[in-house]
Amino acid sequence: MMDTDATLPLMRVAGLSCAYGARNAVCDISFDLWPGEVLAIVGESGSGKTTLLNALAARHEPSAGHVFFDLRNHGLHDVYGMSEAQRLMLARTDWGFVHQNAADGLRMNVSAGANVCERLMALGHRHYGKLREQAIDWLERVEIHPDRIDDRPHTFSGGMRQRLQIARNLITQPRLVFMDEPTSGLDVSVQAKLLDMLRTLTRQMNLAAIIVTHDLAVARLIAQRMMVMQNGQAVEAGLTDQVLDDPQHPYTQLLVSSVLQP
Repeated sequence: MMDTDATLPLMRVAGLSCAYGARNAVCDISFDLWPGEVLAIVGESGSGKTTLLNALAARHEPSAGHVFFDLRNHGLHDVYGMSEAQRLMLARTDWGFVHQNAADGLRMNVSAGANVCERLMALGHRHYGKLREQAIDWLERVEIHPDRIDDRPHTFSGGMRQRLQIARNLITQPRLVFMDEPTSGLDVSVQAKLLDMLRTLTRQMNLAAIIVTHDLAVARLIAQRMMVMQNGQAVEAGLTDQVLDDPQHPYTQLLVSSVLQP
């Protein structure tokens, strides 16, 4: 544990590495994430960005380093020094995780309303009327008509499923949400609508986010800062516009020239 301090970040990552046998998928990553800040982790497939995200979200234990999180007025605590029960509670309250494939983050055999309220029920909420009211409120906030509250996710479009997954994660008012390629596989118009919604919600809720994406345009639209990964290493990091408009590392220059320029 570290002492609490108003100047401390929401999350501090120190020397994080993840190895699979002799191969280092993530190598010595360090950064601070501040309340309300959106960080994009970008890079090609195989760069280590999803492995890093899973390690940050306590879904894949690192081989070295630490992930500290501010436990609401109790200062920074080492996430991997917590008990499994403490990490589970953290995942249900202060954290959210939005999967690339919405079906991985939803219960496809129950209604939309039950999906949205499941985190609340896991925390002991039992009043059916109040739960249903909150489900309707969050469906409206993610632009799903309340008439769909009793429909199951398999009847929804891909974009609607992703918005439902977001509502499911945000209903407990988390302070940090992890997102793994949340716009992948969606039509361009659906992507734009989803990104606009995410940008609005993060601002309204002062919500910090770490978003993994291979799409530099997505990073520019939603993230204040970005980290570029290659072969498990962070080769460049900084303000998003600064990195994209004036890339310094040859790999970042290659990404920008191949994706953002005609």
